[in-house]
Amino acid sequence: MKTKAELPDCPVATTVSLIGSKWKLLILRNLLVRPWRFNELRKSLDGISQKVLTDSLRSMEEDGIITRTVYPEVPPRVEYALSDLGESMRPIIKSMEDFGSSYKNFREKEE
Repeated sequence: MKTKAELPDCPVATTVSLIGSKWKLLILRNLLVRPWRFNELRKSLDGISQKVLTDSLRSMEEDGIITRTVYPEVPPRVEYALSDLGESMRPIIKSMEDFGSSYKNFREKEE
């Protein structure tokens, strides 16, 4: 996790540094619905590699955006879910969804 001194001065740049990658945003989108297991996420995110998913999840966990719960079962079960901080991003993702829908409607009217 970055210290406050390591974060950009601009709040928008800070947010982008935390969730600005394509994959992190799509992981967040999924986790807004429910907790997911690793393989479920990998199968739902067409084109993501195992390494990128692992790195993204680790980064988001370090930043406090998601939680990782390991259940003591055989075989072990691991679930990823949004933390309270991650939940606070719900309006950001909702605004992006609304904009995407509006943009698609705008483009449809042009065609």
